[in-house]
Amino acid sequence: MGPIEAVASAALNSISRVSGRLAGAGTFTLFHMPLTRSTLRSAERELFEAARTGRVKVNGKSAVTYLWGSGERPVLLVHGWQSRGSRFSDFVPGLLDRGYSVVTFDAPGHGDATGRSTTILEYRDILSELHEQYGDFEALVAHSMGALGSFFALKHGVRVGKIVTISPVCDFSYLIEEFSSALNLRPRLKAQLCGEIDKKLFPALPVDRTPFSVVDTTADIASPILVIHDVDDTRIEVAQGRRLAGAFGAQARLITTNGLGHRRILGDPEVVRTVLDFVEHGRTRSAEAATETVTAE
Repeated sequence: MGPIEAVASAALNSISRVSGRLAGAGTFTLFHMPLTRSTLRSAERELFEAARTGRVKVNGKSAVTYLWGSGERPVLLVHGWQSRGSRFSDFVPGLLDRGYSVVTFDAPGHGDATGRSTTILEYRDILSELHEQYGDFEALVAHSMGALGSFFALKHGVRVGKIVTISPVCDFSYLIEEFSSALNLRPRLKAQLCGEIDKKLFPALPVDRTPFSVVDTTADIASPILVIHDVDDTRIEVAQGRRLAGAFGAQARLITTNGLGHRRILGDPEVVRTVLDFVEHGRTRSAEAATETVTAE
Protein backbone atom coordinates (compact mmCIF):
# COMPACT_ATOMS: atom_id res chain seq x y z
CA MET A 1 0.00 0.00 0.00
CA GLY A 2 1.44 3.38 -1.04
CA PRO A 3 1.32 6.51 1.14
CA ILE A 4 -1.74 7.94 -0.63
CA GLU A 5 -3.65 4.68 -0.28
CA ALA A 6 -2.60 4.40 3.38
CA VAL A 7 -3.93 7.86 4.22
CA ALA A 8 -7.17 7.22 2.31
CA SER A 9 -7.62 3.85 3.99
CA ALA A 10 -7.18 5.26 7.49
CA ALA A 11 -9.48 8.23 6.82
CA LEU A 12 -12.31 6.26 5.22
CA ASN A 13 -12.28 3.45 7.75
CA SER A 14 -12.32 6.00 10.57
CA ILE A 15 -15.19 7.98 9.07
CA SER A 16 -17.18 4.78 8.57
CA ARG A 17 -17.29 4.28 12.35
CA VAL A 18 -19.04 7.65 12.71
CA SER A 19 -21.09 7.98 9.51
CA GLY A 20 -21.56 5.01 7.23
CA ARG A 21 -23.38 7.10 4.65
CA LEU A 22 -20.61 9.70 4.44
CA ALA A 23 -17.87 7.10 4.30
CA GLY A 24 -19.70 5.14 1.61
CA ALA A 25 -20.08 8.25 -0.56
CA GLY A 26 -16.42 9.17 -0.05
CA THR A 27 -15.26 5.66 -0.92
CA PHE A 28 -17.40 5.67 -4.07
CA THR A 29 -15.82 8.98 -5.11
CA LEU A 30 -12.28 7.73 -4.50
CA PHE A 31 -13.05 4.49 -6.35
CA HIS A 32 -13.50 6.52 -9.55
CA MET A 33 -10.44 8.78 -9.18
CA PRO A 34 -7.19 7.74 -10.88
CA LEU A 35 -4.38 8.49 -8.44
CA THR A 36 -1.96 9.23 -11.29
CA ARG A 37 -2.44 10.77 -14.74
CA SER A 38 -0.45 9.33 -17.63
CA THR A 39 1.51 11.79 -19.75
CA LEU A 40 2.34 11.68 -23.44
CA ARG A 41 5.60 9.87 -24.10
CA SER A 42 8.16 11.39 -26.44
CA ALA A 43 7.82 8.40 -28.79
CA GLU A 44 4.06 9.05 -29.05
CA ARG A 45 4.20 12.81 -29.61
CA GLU A 46 4.67 12.99 -33.40
CA LEU A 47 1.84 10.55 -34.09
CA PHE A 48 -0.60 12.28 -31.78
CA GLU A 49 0.29 15.76 -32.98
CA ALA A 50 -0.76 14.57 -36.45
CA ALA A 51 -4.20 13.44 -35.24
CA ARG A 52 -7.36 15.49 -35.57
CA THR A 53 -8.60 16.17 -32.08
CA GLY A 54 -12.09 16.76 -30.75
CA ARG A 55 -14.08 16.79 -27.52
CA VAL A 56 -16.91 14.71 -26.10
CA LYS A 57 -18.75 16.26 -23.17
CA VAL A 58 -19.81 13.96 -20.32
CA ASN A 59 -21.14 15.21 -16.99
CA GLY A 60 -19.52 18.61 -17.36
CA LYS A 61 -16.14 17.09 -18.27
CA SER A 62 -14.45 16.76 -21.65
CA ALA A 63 -12.96 13.59 -23.08
CA VAL A 64 -10.37 14.31 -25.79
CA THR A 65 -10.79 12.37 -29.05
CA TYR A 66 -8.19 11.59 -31.71
CA LEU A 67 -8.76 10.62 -35.35
CA TRP A 68 -6.40 9.47 -38.09
CA GLY A 69 -7.79 8.91 -41.58
CA SER A 70 -11.03 9.98 -43.25
CA GLY A 71 -13.35 8.43 -40.69
CA GLU A 72 -14.29 5.59 -43.05
CA ARG A 73 -13.79 1.99 -41.88
CA PRO A 74 -13.24 3.16 -38.30
CA VAL A 75 -11.46 1.12 -35.65
CA LEU A 76 -11.89 2.25 -32.04
CA LEU A 77 -9.11 1.92 -29.44
CA VAL A 78 -10.18 2.08 -25.78
CA HIS A 79 -7.63 2.63 -23.01
CA GLY A 80 -7.74 1.37 -19.44
CA TRP A 81 -7.40 2.83 -15.96
CA GLN A 82 -4.66 5.42 -15.34
CA SER A 83 -3.80 5.20 -19.03
CA ARG A 84 -4.54 7.21 -22.19
CA GLY A 85 -5.24 6.73 -25.89
CA SER A 86 -1.60 7.23 -26.85
CA ARG A 87 -0.66 3.90 -25.32
CA PHE A 88 -2.07 2.32 -28.52
CA SER A 89 0.50 4.15 -30.66
CA ASP A 90 2.05 0.92 -31.95
CA PHE A 91 -1.29 -0.15 -33.45
CA VAL A 92 -2.13 3.03 -35.35
CA PRO A 93 0.33 2.87 -38.31
CA GLY A 94 -0.54 -0.73 -39.13
CA LEU A 95 -4.27 -0.01 -39.06
CA LEU A 96 -3.81 2.99 -41.35
CA ASP A 97 -1.69 0.92 -43.74
CA ARG A 98 -4.57 -1.55 -43.99
CA GLY A 99 -7.01 1.16 -44.99
CA TYR A 100 -8.75 1.78 -41.66
CA SER A 101 -9.39 5.05 -39.90
CA VAL A 102 -8.38 5.03 -36.25
CA VAL A 103 -10.29 6.63 -33.38
CA THR A 104 -9.22 6.79 -29.75
CA PHE A 105 -9.73 9.08 -26.77
CA ASP A 106 -8.60 10.13 -23.30
CA ALA A 107 -11.41 9.53 -20.80
CA PRO A 108 -12.12 12.15 -18.10
CA GLY A 109 -9.42 12.13 -15.45
CA HIS A 110 -6.98 10.58 -17.93
CA GLY A 111 -4.43 11.95 -20.38
CA ASP A 112 -5.34 15.39 -21.68
CA ALA A 113 -9.03 15.16 -20.75
CA THR A 114 -10.54 17.36 -18.06
CA GLY A 115 -11.89 16.23 -14.71
CA ARG A 116 -10.41 14.11 -11.94
CA SER A 117 -12.58 11.01 -12.22
CA THR A 118 -14.54 8.81 -14.58
CA THR A 119 -17.06 5.96 -14.41
CA ILE A 120 -18.19 3.05 -16.52
CA LEU A 121 -21.23 5.18 -17.40
CA GLU A 122 -18.98 7.82 -18.90
CA TYR A 123 -17.11 5.19 -20.91
CA ARG A 124 -20.48 4.04 -22.25
CA ASP A 125 -21.51 7.59 -23.11
CA ILE A 126 -18.21 8.38 -24.86
CA LEU A 127 -18.39 5.21 -26.96
CA SER A 128 -22.04 5.93 -27.76
CA GLU A 129 -21.18 9.45 -28.94
CA LEU A 130 -18.31 8.18 -31.09
CA HIS A 131 -20.62 5.52 -32.53
CA GLU A 132 -23.07 8.29 -33.37
CA GLN A 133 -20.29 10.22 -35.14
CA TYR A 134 -18.63 7.41 -37.08
CA GLY A 135 -21.26 4.70 -37.37
CA ASP A 136 -20.57 1.03 -36.72
CA PHE A 137 -16.91 0.34 -35.98
CA GLU A 138 -15.20 -2.33 -38.03
CA ALA A 139 -13.34 -3.33 -34.90
CA LEU A 140 -12.80 -2.35 -31.30
CA VAL A 141 -9.54 -2.90 -29.42
CA ALA A 142 -9.74 -2.39 -25.64
CA HIS A 143 -7.20 -2.73 -22.84
CA SER A 144 -7.78 -3.54 -19.18
CA MET A 145 -10.74 -1.68 -17.63
CA GLY A 146 -11.44 -0.29 -21.10
CA ALA A 147 -12.65 -3.75 -22.08
CA LEU A 148 -15.25 -3.76 -19.30
CA GLY A 149 -16.42 -0.26 -20.28
CA SER A 150 -16.57 -1.30 -23.93
CA PHE A 151 -18.77 -4.32 -23.30
CA PHE A 152 -21.04 -2.13 -21.19
CA ALA A 153 -21.38 0.21 -24.18
CA LEU A 154 -21.95 -2.73 -26.53
CA LYS A 155 -24.77 -3.91 -24.29
CA HIS A 156 -26.31 -0.44 -24.68
CA GLY A 157 -26.31 -0.32 -28.46
CA VAL A 158 -22.79 0.40 -29.73
CA ARG A 159 -22.07 -1.92 -32.67
CA VAL A 160 -18.70 -3.29 -33.80
CA GLY A 161 -17.64 -5.93 -36.30
CA LYS A 162 -14.80 -7.53 -34.31
CA ILE A 163 -13.69 -7.23 -30.70
CA VAL A 164 -10.16 -7.45 -29.31
CA THR A 165 -9.53 -7.34 -25.57
CA ILE A 166 -6.02 -7.13 -24.14
CA SER A 167 -5.50 -7.79 -20.42
CA PRO A 168 -9.27 -7.39 -19.95
CA VAL A 169 -11.34 -6.92 -16.84
CA CYS A 170 -14.33 -9.25 -17.13
CA ASP A 171 -16.18 -8.56 -13.86
CA PHE A 172 -16.84 -5.21 -12.21
CA SER A 173 -16.75 -7.07 -8.90
CA TYR A 174 -13.06 -7.80 -9.57
CA LEU A 175 -12.35 -4.06 -9.48
CA ILE A 176 -14.23 -3.75 -6.20
CA GLU A 177 -12.28 -6.61 -4.65
CA GLU A 178 -8.93 -5.20 -5.78
CA PHE A 179 -9.80 -1.69 -4.58
CA SER A 180 -11.09 -2.93 -1.23
CA SER A 181 -8.00 -5.07 -0.71
CA ALA A 182 -5.63 -2.24 -1.68
CA LEU A 183 -7.25 0.11 0.84
CA ASN A 184 -7.87 -2.59 3.46
CA LEU A 185 -11.51 -1.54 3.71
CA ARG A 186 -13.50 -2.81 6.66
CA PRO A 187 -16.30 -5.24 5.62
CA ARG A 188 -18.99 -2.70 6.51
CA LEU A 189 -17.36 -0.01 4.37
CA LYS A 190 -16.91 -2.43 1.47
CA ALA A 191 -20.61 -3.28 1.69
CA GLN A 192 -21.45 0.43 1.63
CA LEU A 193 -19.29 0.87 -1.47
CA CYS A 194 -21.10 -2.02 -3.17
CA GLY A 195 -24.44 -0.45 -2.30
CA GLU A 196 -23.38 2.90 -3.79
CA ILE A 197 -22.16 1.17 -6.96
CA ASP A 198 -25.39 -0.79 -7.44
CA LYS A 199 -27.52 2.29 -6.79
CA LYS A 200 -25.58 4.86 -8.83
CA LEU A 201 -24.13 2.79 -11.68
CA PHE A 202 -26.40 -0.19 -12.27
CA PRO A 203 -29.93 0.64 -11.05
CA ALA A 204 -31.50 -0.89 -14.17
CA LEU A 205 -29.76 -4.26 -13.82
CA PRO A 206 -31.50 -7.20 -12.12
CA VAL A 207 -30.30 -7.76 -8.57
CA ASP A 208 -28.69 -11.05 -9.54
CA ARG A 209 -26.68 -9.34 -12.29
CA THR A 210 -25.15 -6.50 -10.32
CA PRO A 211 -22.54 -5.30 -10.53
CA PHE A 212 -22.02 -5.57 -14.30
CA SER A 213 -20.10 -8.51 -15.78
CA VAL A 214 -19.12 -9.25 -19.38
CA VAL A 215 -20.39 -12.82 -18.94
CA ASP A 216 -23.93 -11.41 -18.88
CA THR A 217 -23.60 -9.97 -22.41
CA THR A 218 -23.27 -13.22 -24.36
CA ALA A 219 -26.84 -13.02 -25.64
CA ASP A 220 -26.31 -9.43 -26.84
CA ILE A 221 -23.01 -9.72 -28.73
CA ALA A 222 -22.45 -11.80 -31.85
CA SER A 223 -19.07 -10.37 -32.97
CA PRO A 224 -15.96 -12.60 -33.04
CA ILE A 225 -13.72 -11.92 -30.05
CA LEU A 226 -9.96 -12.15 -29.55
CA VAL A 227 -8.70 -12.17 -25.94
CA ILE A 228 -5.00 -11.65 -25.21
CA HIS A 229 -3.73 -11.84 -21.63
CA ASP A 230 -0.30 -12.32 -20.08
CA VAL A 231 0.04 -15.04 -17.47
CA ASP A 232 2.45 -12.78 -15.54
CA ASP A 233 0.00 -9.86 -15.38
CA THR A 234 0.06 -8.67 -11.76
CA ARG A 235 -2.50 -5.89 -12.30
CA ILE A 236 -5.38 -7.88 -13.83
CA GLU A 237 -5.10 -11.60 -13.27
CA VAL A 238 -5.13 -13.84 -16.35
CA ALA A 239 -8.17 -15.59 -14.85
CA GLN A 240 -10.19 -12.55 -15.92
CA GLY A 241 -9.20 -13.03 -19.56
CA ARG A 242 -9.89 -16.75 -19.37
CA ARG A 243 -13.29 -16.09 -17.82
CA LEU A 244 -14.23 -13.64 -20.58
CA ALA A 245 -13.14 -15.97 -23.37
CA GLY A 246 -14.80 -18.97 -21.73
CA ALA A 247 -18.14 -17.17 -21.46
CA PHE A 248 -18.31 -16.77 -25.25
CA GLY A 249 -17.16 -20.28 -26.12
CA ALA A 250 -16.32 -20.83 -29.81
CA GLN A 251 -17.11 -17.16 -30.51
CA ALA A 252 -13.89 -16.17 -28.70
CA ARG A 253 -10.24 -17.07 -29.07
CA LEU A 254 -7.81 -16.79 -26.15
CA ILE A 255 -4.10 -16.12 -26.54
CA THR A 256 -1.90 -16.11 -23.46
CA THR A 257 1.56 -14.56 -23.42
CA ASN A 258 4.48 -14.84 -21.02
CA GLY A 259 6.68 -12.12 -19.59
CA LEU A 260 4.80 -9.06 -20.91
CA GLY A 261 2.87 -8.01 -17.82
CA HIS A 262 -0.05 -5.61 -17.93
CA ARG A 263 1.25 -2.61 -19.88
CA ARG A 264 4.25 -3.79 -21.92
CA ILE A 265 1.92 -6.14 -23.76
CA LEU A 266 0.55 -3.18 -25.76
CA GLY A 267 3.94 -2.59 -27.37
CA ASP A 268 4.92 -6.18 -28.08
CA PRO A 269 5.43 -6.62 -31.86
CA GLU A 270 3.89 -10.10 -31.98
CA VAL A 271 0.83 -8.96 -30.04
CA VAL A 272 0.44 -5.99 -32.39
CA ARG A 273 0.75 -8.23 -35.47
CA THR A 274 -1.76 -10.69 -34.06
CA VAL A 275 -4.29 -7.95 -33.35
CA LEU A 276 -3.86 -6.42 -36.81
CA ASP A 277 -4.35 -9.84 -38.44
CA PHE A 278 -7.53 -10.39 -36.45
CA VAL A 279 -8.92 -6.94 -37.26
CA GLU A 280 -8.26 -7.47 -40.97
CA HIS A 281 -9.14 -11.14 -41.35
CA GLY A 282 -11.18 -12.05 -38.28
CA ARG A 283 -8.77 -14.74 -37.21
CA THR A 284 -5.31 -15.21 -35.73
CA ARG A 285 -2.34 -16.72 -37.50
CA SER A 286 -3.05 -20.03 -35.73
CA ALA A 287 -6.78 -20.08 -36.29
CA GLU A 288 -7.10 -23.79 -35.72
CA ALA A 289 -6.29 -23.46 -32.01
CA ALA A 290 -8.85 -22.31 -29.49
CA THR A 291 -6.12 -21.29 -27.05
CA GLU A 292 -2.61 -20.26 -28.01
CA THR A 293 0.46 -19.30 -26.04
CA VAL A 294 3.01 -16.76 -27.21
CA THR A 295 6.33 -16.31 -25.42
CA ALA A 296 7.77 -12.79 -25.35
CA GLU A 297 11.06 -12.35 -27.14
